[in-house]
Amino acid sequence: MSNQETTPEAPRRRFLKGAAAAGAAALAFPSVVKAQGPISMRWQSTWPQKDIFHEYALDFAKKVNDMTGGDLKIEVLPAGAVVPAFGLLDAVSKGTLDGGHGVLVYHYGKQTALALWGSSPAYGMDANMLLAWHKYGGGKELLNKLYASIGANVVSFPYGPMATQPLGWFKKPIGKPDDFKGLKFRTVGISIDLFTGLGAAVNALPGGEIVPAMDRGLLDAAEFNNATSDRLLGFADVSKVFMLQSYHQNAEQFEITFNKTKFDALPDKMKKIIEYAVEAASADMSWKAIDRYSKDYIELQTKDKVRVYKTPAAVLQKQLQIFDEVLVKKSADNPMFKE
Repeated sequence: MSNQETTPEAPRRRFLKGAAAAGAAALAFPSVVKAQGPISMRWQSTWPQKDIFHEYALDFAKKVNDMTGGDLKIEVLPAGAVVPAFGLLDAVSKGTLDGGHGVLVYHYGKQTALALWGSSPAYGMDANMLLAWHKYGGGKELLNKLYASIGANVVSFPYGPMATQPLGWFKKPIGKPDDFKGLKFRTVGISIDLFTGLGAAVNALPGGEIVPAMDRGLLDAAEFNNATSDRLLGFADVSKVFMLQSYHQNAEQFEITFNKTKFDALPDKMKKIIEYAVEAASADMSWKAIDRYSKDYIELQTKDKVRVYKTPAAVLQKQLQIFDEVLVKKSADNPMFKE
């Protein structure tokens, strides 16, 4: 009688004990059963909000956000929202910002060799060829070494080939190399050494500060980048002389940076998506640039009444001569520049 009464209860007790054990296991390992929320990143670009360059930064962020299905959400703020444009690298390295969008030449003051990613004649390469060297010819490894030399805790993705940049905006056309002597001129990177060699008094300013400086007479002339950016930033309001062709930045590209600690913590799948988004954004940016810049070159002349001039051959030849001298000096001063 006793065995008949207790036998049906035995399976029930074993089931309840098994269920309790399973519940305890679930509590012990909540990450297995609990879905993670989206990862949010706060970025800043080095560009004013109205500049097409900031638009490129937003384009990249949207690609990542879309391709991850919202699992990674990148918000991009304009220059100055958190730190000044030239302070971006430090902010990303320290983790004040999770990432950023800018150019390598803005870090010239920290490591002169970084300027070789676009701020020099590039030894016959255009910007797309320079990116090819970066990915397949050892450039990536060298860049990692350069950032390690200054203790920068970042992961860098150069992308987005730029067209050859104009010589700049002037009060009157430049006719010969000596016309630069005493000229208060804005540029950045190793181009500082180039235009100093031409005799200019160089002032390195971020993009959003150039036109106000020209308007106040702090600058006589300046270069920035392209017809669209220059038009949006108001160069045509302070100058009507625009000179094309120059060797100072004829193979530049943009740079996407992540804080390395935060990038390394991302799932491998998400890292791969970011790499592919960089490549997709690189192509899309170059196509958008061709379309927008060509239209704005026309608008500058037809609507803004800007006069466009070709840079004299003598100025271009002088640039190459000075660059040869600068490269010798920088190589002697910095072994990594020589490398």
